[in-house]
Amino acid sequence: MSETLYCENHPNIETMLRCNRCEKPICTNCAVHTPTGYRCKECVRGQQKIFDTAKWHDYLLGFITAGVLSGIASGLVILVGFIGFFGWILLAVGAPMAGVIIAEAVRLVIRRRRAKKLFYTVTAGVVLGALPVMLGQLFVLDMFGILFQLIYLVIVTPTVFARISGIQLFK
Repeated sequence: MSETLYCENHPNIETMLRCNRCEKPICTNCAVHTPTGYRCKECVRGQQKIFDTAKWHDYLLGFITAGVLSGIASGLVILVGFIGFFGWILLAVGAPMAGVIIAEAVRLVIRRRRAKKLFYTVTAGVVLGALPVMLGQLFVLDMFGILFQLIYLVIVTPTVFARISGIQLFK
């Protein structure tokens, strides 16, 4: 008969799980399912730090690149808005393509270095890059243009974030 194990983090919870890296007993609340088995949150955090390779200047370069390209794409959205119904189709097709172009340009500039905060910084650059164009639309009270800008941001922002962070929605 095996001895009763208790979770390291929750001493009142019995468990049969152990971290497959450090062998620490963990409960289901503390377990993180990885492709190689269950690990404790501390081991997962330690492993993730290895993959954070971004340097200080990557934040600046990524933000500026994303902002400039998003500003250009946002300006093109204004032109698409004047086309009418065909403009909606161009927006639906063009916005994801713009997101991919922005993400790939950022990845090239930052040399594919990674960090969670870097992904958020780049995403903020996308939004702030489109802001001047959106404020211009608001200044002239072009509500249709503002709607196009919002749709652009709703499509481009998650596209860029997913692309640079490596999130796979479908396998």
